[in-house]
Amino acid sequence: MTSTARTSCASLPNQKYRGSRHHSRQSCNTVDTDSQPQSTLGYFKTLPLEIFQMLLRYLSVRDISMLSMVSKAISNLLINYISTPSGNRRLLLQDFHNIELPGKREGSHILEHYKSLGLLLKRCTLLLPTKDRLKYIHKVLSEVSCFKLNGCPSPLHCVGLQCYGVFLQSLIAGWDELECHRVFNFLCELSNLPRKVQTVVSCKPGSARKLELRVRLFCRSVLLNHWTHRSDSAFWLTRILKPWPMVNQARLLYIIFGPVSSLDGHVVWQKMIEGPTDEASMKGLADAIKLLYDAEAREWTADDVISLVDELSVVPREWLLENNARLLILSGNNICFTFMASKAVNGRAVELARLVVFLALVCEKDLYCMDWAVKMMQKVCKVFSTPGERNVFLQGVENTFVHMVMDLVQVVLAGNHNEEDSSFLNLFHLVNAQASFHKEVLYLTMRGSSSA
Repeated sequence: MTSTARTSCASLPNQKYRGSRHHSRQSCNTVDTDSQPQSTLGYFKTLPLEIFQMLLRYLSVRDISMLSMVSKAISNLLINYISTPSGNRRLLLQDFHNIELPGKREGSHILEHYKSLGLLLKRCTLLLPTKDRLKYIHKVLSEVSCFKLNGCPSPLHCVGLQCYGVFLQSLIAGWDELECHRVFNFLCELSNLPRKVQTVVSCKPGSARKLELRVRLFCRSVLLNHWTHRSDSAFWLTRILKPWPMVNQARLLYIIFGPVSSLDGHVVWQKMIEGPTDEASMKGLADAIKLLYDAEAREWTADDVISLVDELSVVPREWLLENNARLLILSGNNICFTFMASKAVNGRAVELARLVVFLALVCEKDLYCMDWAVKMMQKVCKVFSTPGERNVFLQGVENTFVHMVMDLVQVVLAGNHNEEDSSFLNLFHLVNAQASFHKEVLYLTMRGSSSA
C-alpha cells in the first residue's frame, strides 16, 4: 500500500524539504480517495458551489448543456444554477427589441441563444416525466413577459415569440406524438389560446384586430415556423385547426396565413374581395393548404382539404373568381384538379366553366404556360359521366369568354375613366388569354389528329 502511494505521488512536484514527506503522502492519499467513483461530481466536489457557478460563466450555453450529461449530480447542480438570480440573468436574455446587432442578421444571436437554452433544459430534465418537465420549464420562463401571447406591448417589433418558438423546437425535438399533444395542451392552458381563437373566429372580421394579430404571431412564431420536417409542421397546424368546425377553420387559416397590411401588420380582410391579389399575398395560404393535403397530414382527407378551400373562398365574403383561380394554381396540380373534379361530379358545370376561364386569365397575367390550363380542362372533361354534361361544360367555357369580353368592351367604350381605372388593361389581358387558350386547344387537337 505504501509503495503504491509513493508511485502515485511521483507525478507531483518535488517537495522542497525532506521533512514534509509525511504530509506529502497524506495529500496524495486524499487525491486518490477522491478519484474513486463514489462521487459523480468528480473533482467538482472539492469546489464551493459559488466557485462552480463562477466557472459556468466561462462556458457557452451549448457547452453547459454538454456538461449536464456528465452525471445526474452535475445536472442537479445546473438545475439549481438556472433557478438562481445570476443564472436567470445569464440564461434568460430579454433584449428582444434590441435586435440590430453588428454583422448579424435580425435577431440571429438571441435566437441561437434560446435554441441552445432549449437543448440545455431538454438535457437537464431528461429523467423527469413530461408533465414535471413542462412544469419546471414554465417556472423558469414564467417571468419572460414577451413569451406570453398578450405579454409584449409592441409584438411586431419583438423577437420574443420567435425565441420561444426556437426554444420549444429544440426542447421537444424527437418527442413522440403523445408527448407533443401534451405540450400543445399545456401551451393552450398557459396562453388561453382556445378562448382567444374562439373570440376571433366568432366576431365580425376586423373587429378584434389586435387580438387577430396576436393570435397570428403566436401560432406562426411559436408553433409553426421553426420546424424542418413537413410532418412536424402538419402536426402542429392540425392541432391548431382541428378542434374547430370547418367554417371556423377557414377563418382561422385566413387569420394565420392571409394577407396583412404593410403598415401595421393587421389582417386585411377585404383583399380577396375588392380586386385581383398578387401571388405574395396568397403564398402563405397556398403553402398551408398544400401542407394539409400532403401524405404527412394523416388526419386530413382530400375531401376535408377541398371543403376547407371551398369555405376559405367565402371568407369574409365571396372572393373574386380570379383570386380563387390564383390560389388553386399556387396550391399545385393535385389540389387544383381535385377541386375542379369535385365541382364536375356535383353537377356544377357552369361554375367550373367560369373557373377555367379565370385559370386561363391568371396564366396570361402571371406568365404561366397556357397549355397547363388546357390540359387541366382536358383532364376534368374525363370526370363527367356523360358526353352531354361534358358538352354543356365546354359550351359554358366559350360563353364565359364571350360575355366577359363584351362586358369589358362596353366599359371601355363608355369612357369616363380615371387614372386608377384598369378596364382597358383587363380587356387586353382577357383577349390575349382567350387567344392563347384557343391556340393551345388547336395544338392539342391537331396533335391528336396526326397521331390517329
